[in-house]
Amino acid sequence: MQNSTNKIPLVNRELSWLEFNGRVLQEAECENVPLIERLRFLGIFSNNLDEFFRVRVATLRRMILVEKGAKKIIGENPRKIHEKIQRKVLEFQNRFDSIFSKIIDELKSQNIYLVNEQQLNPKQVEYLYDYFDNAIAEYIEPVILKRNRRFPILVDQSIYLAVKLSSSAKPNLKEFALIEIPTKYISRFVILPEEDSKKTIILLDDVIRLCLSRIFKILPYDRFEAYTIKITRDAELDVDNDISESLIEKITKALENRQKGDPVRFVYDKDIPTDLLNFIVRGLNLDDLDNIIPGSRYHNFKDFINFPNFSLSELVNPPLNPIPYPKLDESLLVTDVIAKQDILLHYPYHSFKYYIRMLREASLDPAVKSISITLYRVATESRVVHALINAAQNGKKVTAVVELRARFDEHANIYWSKKMQEAGINVIFGVPGLKVHSKMTLIKRKENQAYKKYAVVSTGNFHEGNANSYTDLNLFTADSRITTEIEKVFTFLEYNYKTYPFKHLLVSPFNLRSKLYALIDKEVKNAATGKPAYIYCKLNNLVDEEIISKLYKASQAGVIIKLVVRGTCALVPGLKGISDNIEVYSIVDRYLEHSRFIIFANGGNEICYISSADWMTRNFDYRVEVATPIYSKQLINEIKTIMDFTLHDNVKARLVNSGICNEFKPKKEDEKEFRSQLELYKYYNQECKE
Repeated sequence: MQNSTNKIPLVNRELSWLEFNGRVLQEAECENVPLIERLRFLGIFSNNLDEFFRVRVATLRRMILVEKGAKKIIGENPRKIHEKIQRKVLEFQNRFDSIFSKIIDELKSQNIYLVNEQQLNPKQVEYLYDYFDNAIAEYIEPVILKRNRRFPILVDQSIYLAVKLSSSAKPNLKEFALIEIPTKYISRFVILPEEDSKKTIILLDDVIRLCLSRIFKILPYDRFEAYTIKITRDAELDVDNDISESLIEKITKALENRQKGDPVRFVYDKDIPTDLLNFIVRGLNLDDLDNIIPGSRYHNFKDFINFPNFSLSELVNPPLNPIPYPKLDESLLVTDVIAKQDILLHYPYHSFKYYIRMLREASLDPAVKSISITLYRVATESRVVHALINAAQNGKKVTAVVELRARFDEHANIYWSKKMQEAGINVIFGVPGLKVHSKMTLIKRKENQAYKKYAVVSTGNFHEGNANSYTDLNLFTADSRITTEIEKVFTFLEYNYKTYPFKHLLVSPFNLRSKLYALIDKEVKNAATGKPAYIYCKLNNLVDEEIISKLYKASQAGVIIKLVVRGTCALVPGLKGISDNIEVYSIVDRYLEHSRFIIFANGGNEICYISSADWMTRNFDYRVEVATPIYSKQLINEIKTIMDFTLHDNVKARLVNSGICNEFKPKKEDEKEFRSQLELYKYYNQECKE
C-alpha cells in the first residue's frame, strides 16, 4: 500500500493487477474445477501476463527513465515497483509450474498423457517422423547464429527453440541456432494414434526436438539440445503527426513497428546451458530492466486455452445454453417489443442472437432509414459487420464509428473498416485525442410520418464471440430521453465541433466525472439527514485517485459502499476512520465478469446507470464513454438482483483489501454454497418459464 501525492491510501495499480491474475491462477489450482478448464485458466493467466508486460511494464520502464517526475505521478519510485513486479512474477512462475505438473499427473487418471520426445515408443517415433516430414518440415526455418552477424529480430508472442549443436567426435566444435515454432500454421497439440485406450498428446515443440537431426542433417553435428525462449515487446503504438497520411496508414505503419518494439521480458528454459543463454542475451542486447525470467520447459501457455478435451464431458464445465427471451421470440420485429418496454439482456445468460436479429431486421425493414453504431472490438467473422454491410446494400444510411486504436485489435478494425467503406458505409475514425470506447447502436425508423429512434447501449463490445464468455448488459430502449441524447453523441462523433449539454446520459469527457461526484455528494447529504444512503457498484477496474478520495469521504460520512471490482483496485477498504463502510469483492469464475453498473440509494428512490466505463482517469478524461440511466423500476430491480447475487457469492468471491492476499470470502457456519454465476443462470431460467 502507498500514499499518493494527496496522501490518500492507495494500492499500486500494477501490483493490484498482478493479484487479479493471481485469482485466475487460483482457479487453475482449484480441484473443484474440471481438469481441462484448469489448463485453460493457466492459458488465460499466461495470456494476461503477456499483455501486462507489453502494456503496463513497458509503461513503467519509460517512467524509470524520468524517475523523479514519475514518482510524483504514481506516488512511488517506479524502480521499486519494477522490482516488486519481478519478485511477484517469479513467485507466480514457481506456483504455475507446480500447478501444471499436478494437472498433467491428474490427467493420467483419465487416460490422457502429455509426453515429450524422450517418452515415446518406437511406433510413435515412426509416426512422428512421418508427420514431421509431411506436415511440419516445410514451415521450419532454422537460423544459424553467428557472432559477427546481426542477431535476428525475435517476434513478439512467438516461441523459439534455442538449439545447441555439437559433435561427439570434436568436443570443441559447436554452433547455436534458432527455430521459430510454427504455431501460426500447425496446432501446438499433436494427438498420437490411440494405443490401449490411452490418449497421448505431444507438443509441437517436442516433435521438432525429436526431429533436430533431420533438420540439421547436412551439418557436421550429432548432438542437439533445444530450449524454449520467448520475448515480450513494448506494445505501445507510436503514431506520428504526418498530415499527408491517413489515420489508417499511420496505424498500419505503427503496427509494423510494434513487432520491433523494445524488449520488456525475456523468458527462458531454466535448464538452458550458460554459454547459449549468454550468447542470446548479448545478441538481444538485454539488460536488468528487461525482466530476464527463468521458466520451465514450455512457454506461451495461452495455447493451452485450446487444449484438446477428447469430448470427455467430465473434464470441462457442463454447457449452460443461452436462455430464451420469450417476448422477443414471439414478436415479428425486435423493435415491436422495445417500443412497448425497455429490455435488458445479460450475456452470456441470454443469447446475443437477439441483437444480431435486430440489425438484420433493420437491414430489410423499409421503414428503417439509418443505423449508427460504435465499434471498438468485433469478432473475426463479425455477423454484426455483415449485417451493417447488408443494410448499406439495401439503401440504408449506415454510420460506423470505428476505434482504430483498440489495443491488439487494430489489424481487425482496419480490415473491417475497409470492408465497410467498400460497401458504402460512412466510417468515422473517432475523435482526435480521444478514444471512442462507448458501446451504442441507434436505429431510426419512419413511423406515422415521424422518426422514432431505437437504441442499444452495452457495457461490452458488440462481439458475438465475447458474448459467449463475458458477462455484459445490453439495454434495448425506445425511451426518447435516452435515444435523443444518444443521437447527440453520434453527432458529436461525426462533427467534433458540435457539443451538447446532456441531461440524462453521463458522457465523458464532458459530464461523467462531475455528475458522479454530484451523485456521491448527494449520498453524503442523505446520510447526514438519516435517509437511505448507499452506493453499489460493479466495475472491472477502480484506480482514479479523485473518485477514490470521494468514496473515502462518503464512507466517513456514513454512506454504505459495496463494490465488486474484477481487476485492478487501488482503493483500500476497511481502514479505520477512512473506509470503514467500504467492502470490495472480486469474482473469478467460468465467465469473465465484464459488466459495469452503479446504483445510488438516492434517499430511497434509487438511481441506476450501466456503462462501458471503468473508474480510471483515462475513462473519465481521455475517452468518449457513456453511462446510461435505467428508468424502468423492473430493470433496476433486475440489476439489484445481479448485485445481490454477486455479494452473496461464497464460492468464487475473493476479498479485496490492503493485504492483497486473494482470500476467499469466508462462508458462514451452516451457510449453503452460493455461486453467483450459476445462481444467476437458474434465476434467468426460472424467469423465462414464468
